Parts: sequence; C-alpha cells; structure tokens
Amino acid sequence: MDIDLSPKLAQKVYGGAGGSYHAWCPNDLPMLKQGNIGAGKLFLEKNGLALPRYSDSAKVAYVLQGNGVAGIVLPEKEEKVLAIKTGDAIALPFGVVTWWYNKEDTELQILFLGDTQTAHKPGSFTDFFLTGSNGIFTGFSMEFVCRAWDVDESTAKALVGNQKDNGIIKVDANAKMPEPNKDHRNGMALNCLDAPLDVDIKGGGRVVVLNTKNLPLVGEVGLGADLVRLDGNAMCSPGFSCDSALQVTYIVRGSGRAQIVGVDGKRVLETTVKAGNLFIVPRFFVVSKISDNDGLEWFSIITTPNPIFTHMAGRTSVWKALSPEVLQASFNVTPEVEKTFRSKRMNSEIFFAPSK
Repeated sequence: MDIDLSPKLAQKVYGGAGGSYHAWCPNDLPMLKQGNIGAGKLFLEKNGLALPRYSDSAKVAYVLQGNGVAGIVLPEKEEKVLAIKTGDAIALPFGVVTWWYNKEDTELQILFLGDTQTAHKPGSFTDFFLTGSNGIFTGFSMEFVCRAWDVDESTAKALVGNQKDNGIIKVDANAKMPEPNKDHRNGMALNCLDAPLDVDIKGGGRVVVLNTKNLPLVGEVGLGADLVRLDGNAMCSPGFSCDSALQVTYIVRGSGRAQIVGVDGKRVLETTVKAGNLFIVPRFFVVSKISDNDGLEWFSIITTPNPIFTHMAGRTSVWKALSPEVLQASFNVTPEVEKTFRSKRMNSEIFFAPSK
C-alpha cells in the first residue's frame, strides 16, 4: 500500500476576530480521501460565535479545550442549547444545524471527525452557512427572499446583507446570548472524562468507548469513537479493527511512538506522534503505540457505530485462543518456547505498564 500514512497538522481555512477554522487536506493526508473521512478544528476566542450552518457530512464533535455553548437543531425538531466543556463528545447526524459560542476567556477548541461518503468533496467537509457574507440567501434574488420570508425588500436586504463577515464573528460583549438548558444534554452529549471507564489498567491506561449504548445518536452518525489515555511509558497492545473499519486518531495531548503494520508484514509507518497530529489506520492494519514519559492521550473515531477490535497481545489476545499445537507448528518452535510464550501477559490486556 503505497500511500503516505504519516501524521499531519491541520491548516487554517478561514478566520477573523472571533476565531478560526482549520482542516486537514486530503492532498496532505491522502487516507482522508481514500477512506472518505473529514477532519477539522474550530477555535473560538472570547465572544466568538460560529455562525449557524449545516454540513454535507455526519460528524462527531469533541471538545478539546474550554467551556462554551452549542446550539443544535435536529431536522424538524426544536433547538437544543447545550453547555459544553472539555471532554464532551457530541454526535451530529446529517441535516443538523449548529452554532457554537464561547463566552469565556479561555479559547474554545472543538475537533470534528466524520464520514464524507456523501460529501461534495471526498475527504473534506463542506459547510453551508445560513447567514454571513457567504450565507445561502445571498445567492437568491430579492424576489425569492421576500416571498420565502414574507418580508418587504428593505427588511430582506438588511437580513441578507448586514452581516459582512463569514463563518465566525465576534459578538459584542454586552450582547445577550441563549442560556444553556441542562436537560438538553440528555442524549446529545457524553463527557468522556466523567463517563464510566470501559477499560482501566493500573499503570497502563484507560478507555471510554462512545457507542449506541451511551450516546444513541452515534447510530445515526454511523460512527463509533473512543478516548484513550495511556500512562507514561505504557504500551497499547498491537491490534486491529476486525469489522472492516478505519481508525482515525487525533492526538489530544502528550507524545509517543506509533507503528502500523500492513499486508505481508510490512511496516508501513514508524513515527513519533504529538499533540495536534492526525493519522489514519487502514482497514485490518495492525497498530500499536508506546507513550513517552508524560503519557499519551488520543480521541479516535471508528467507521462503525459499535466497533470490535482484535488484540495481538495480552490476556484476551487471539494467541491465547489458538491451540498450542497450532502455535508450535506456526511459529516452528519447541513446545517449551510455545509454553513460555503462552504463559506471558496472563494478567494484563490492551495496555501494558512499563517494566519495573
């Protein structure tokens, strides 16, 4: 597989006083286009507002930093106004209209990962803005706007033309914005830092898996996700998605080393990963990571809502399930070597703490 799998950083697409939007380009990260995956990051300064928009792709949003407010309108439903904070994951199915607002001093950072199979450009999200200088109604004639909204021409011109900025604006500090409704979070968002752990290995790491059980909307999005926190110098077991899914991984914080092995035992990637990097593991390829001293944290989407992984080391690995005779013959080793191999990692799985 001759394709560049090396991690990449996002590049700025647009922005202004209120913040900026960055995205990963399929030309720089070819697996985005090949895997029909889109990825972007929204940065909002204090009083920054990401104008209402909808997208050509279903997504999962993950709050990397800060606190803010999200407005979400599902098709033919009322607006949900959510308080969002670091660690929140939000499923955004097709057709949702969203806006995002930051009223705090700390910059609000939100990661978007999603499926671009139905997108205008494979590997890229295209947003359609409801307002602003590139809003949809700037393209309609005044006659159509007046008829659609039942307003006179002067009102229509003000609605369509007064907002000179596009995408992201800075709201006046004294402007009143919608207040979040705590009930609106139910079923809409899951905080991965507060949620019950699906895996917790002392000295190794922890995992929270996002699926249809704890956030049913991911079923509509068609994606699963997880947040993995690997302790210092720990290892994540080599493994692969056994249901033909791609793994799209964003490094939230920390650093470490990653290796990916593909067809015919060929190592297709050996690299250092750090905060801000995005990389994609092709279908059925085996990936493993070892963190540096300060640990490694990543957020991933998997292109199926309820992913299944096969691990190649540890108590639950496929090696433990295979019969001794098959292992001995396959490895071409003595029974003693096979017995030694099988006896290792009997009390550890998925994450391996560093040797003492």
